[in-house]
Amino acid sequence: MLITNPCVVALTWRLEDAQGQLIDELDAPVEFFVGGDDLLAKVEEALIGQEAGYETKLHLEPEQAFGDYQPELVFFEERSIFPEQVDVGMQFDGPPEGATTEGLSPEAVYTVTEVYPTHVVLDGNHPLAGIALRLDLKVRDVREATEEEIAAGTVGSPALSIMTTAPSNSHLH
Repeated sequence: MLITNPCVVALTWRLEDAQGQLIDELDAPVEFFVGGDDLLAKVEEALIGQEAGYETKLHLEPEQAFGDYQPELVFFEERSIFPEQVDVGMQFDGPPEGATTEGLSPEAVYTVTEVYPTHVVLDGNHPLAGIALRLDLKVRDVREATEEEIAAGTVGSPALSIMTTAPSNSHLH
């Protein structure tokens, strides 16, 4: 079956930065919806019209991947709006409840990058923002998308849900 929009592809890949440093590797095939938000546009463009067994190497500039790094997305918030146990790496889907910084997108994921006694530093950039990437990928399988996948624009549910407020217990990651 040829890859068309919409369909589902099972991919394996090796993702490196421009210097060849390994960032991610999928050894077991993972399914992605073609025609939604599961894949970067340049990846989808390379896949359209191909079939299982297709292999390619792509070079993605930051604007083709996760965008340029935007220093204005790094900001401080008062320590008091966070739970007692807040750690570097903790993420919020949208600004944390009680945030006072104006103009924050409710759609962005904000990552705690530093924790101080009086404030916390958050970063709304994607962790790979500003980085040129090399992607070696292989199409392992292609199938028709289900009606549910087409309606959702994705394959299944996200592997991880991120809450806008931290739980009150000490089981934060």
